[in-house]
Formats: sequence, C-alpha cells, structure tokens
Amino acid sequence: MNATLITGASSGIGAAFARKLAARGRNVFLVSRSEETLIAICNELGRIGGVRAQYLAIDVTQKDAPAILFEETQKRGLEIDTLINNAGFGSMGDFDRLDVNRELEIIDLNVKALVALTHKFLAPMRERKQGTIINVASTAGFQPVPFMATYAATKAFVISFSEALWEENRAHGVHVMALCPGVTETNFFAASQMDRPPMRSAQTPEEVVDTALRGLRRKKNLIVSGWVNLAMVEAERFVPRTWILKVAGNALRPRFEE
Repeated sequence: MNATLITGASSGIGAAFARKLAARGRNVFLVSRSEETLIAICNELGRIGGVRAQYLAIDVTQKDAPAILFEETQKRGLEIDTLINNAGFGSMGDFDRLDVNRELEIIDLNVKALVALTHKFLAPMRERKQGTIINVASTAGFQPVPFMATYAATKAFVISFSEALWEENRAHGVHVMALCPGVTETNFFAASQMDRPPMRSAQTPEEVVDTALRGLRRKKNLIVSGWVNLAMVEAERFVPRTWILKVAGNALRPRFEE
C-alpha cells in the first residue's frame, strides 16, 4: 500500500499536509512524539472514505529511529513513495547565553534526523524509479540570522542538501524539493521558546501546504511560500550581505539587551 510519511505531523504544517493529502485520497503515516495528538488526527482522517491513516509516536532524533521507522513501514506493508521531513524547532537569543545542549538538539532534529531519514527512504525510491521527498526549510535559510544563528544555519543546510539531491536524483525518477515558509501560524515559536519576529505577517499552514503542492506539480527544486517572503528573498540578492546582517541584528538586538 502506497503512503506518505510525514514527520512533525501532530500540528502545524505537518498536520496540514496530512489533512490535504488525505482529502486527495492519499494514505498517510504520521510521525511525532505526541501519541495522543496523532491518535486524534488519525481518527479524524480515518473518517475519509478509502483513506488509511496510521501513526507511530517516536522521537526521530533517537539514533535508531530511522531504522525503526523503516522497519515499521515494512511490517505494515507500506510503500513510502512520499517522504515529508517537516519536524524541526529553533531558538532565539545571544548564542553565548543559550543552552548549548539545546542548540545541539536543534542540529540533531533539523539536520541529522532529516539526513538519516532521507537516506533510509531514498534508496527504495530509486529502485522503484519513483518517489518524492519534501524537506521543510525556511526563509531563514537564505541568510545568516543574528540571534537565531543555529536555526538559520540548519535551514541553510536543508536548502543546500535538498537542491543537491534534486540534481542527483531527477534522472532516477525521484523528485526532491525544499519548501521554504516564512512566519507561519503554528506553535513553532511557543515550542521553540521563541518570540515571534517583529513586523512579519504570517501565513496559515494550509497556505504553506498549498504552495508546496503547487511546487511539486511544477517540479520545483525549491519553493518559497508567500509573495511577501519571495519578494524579500529575491531582494536580498541585490544588497550587501553585511547590510542584511545589520538590519536583522538591529531588529532583534533590543530583545536581548539588558
């Protein structure tokens, strides 16, 4: 049975992906640490005729999590033809004052888990010469962001990694795309213990997912969600990098000055 595997599926963009895809008749396999929420979403989606919604509550940063997930899909007879690496979180503050263990956890989830899961599910996709991988990055990945240094750097990795894999795999029938939302109306900032950036309009998770699905239809290797976000990213190409850094730093610095 074909299915889409979605990490970070208990809320926000991940849950929106699950609902949108199930509404289109796609079977989904939802992954997150929150079992109670996953059960509720699966029960909701299970009422859609002809769709199977399954879940596994697991922390994907665990060393053996990719292998456990892959083995679980095989036990359930699921052929994962679409992988959506959505799980992630961030931090905000002066780097030298942040908990370094939490910064390393950001790298573990946003980078290491994403790479490990991609590697695990990519091989069978290439064997079948068919598959899709969506890696959720961020507009923060297009430039360094003072006071969000680790988070922005991890998303820069995701963009570069995804674009490279797009080129490696397009001749093998596997499409890889980086999805870059801006500020989105999710619990991301609360879960990351971050304040929402000033002067930034927010999209809904549903709008972000609609953008992603349009990008897939157009075979994009990277897509930015929202015209304002796209305009910002494009404008940054024409100004000095140091100027962007100073503007971002000046906007966020007052929050952390004593």
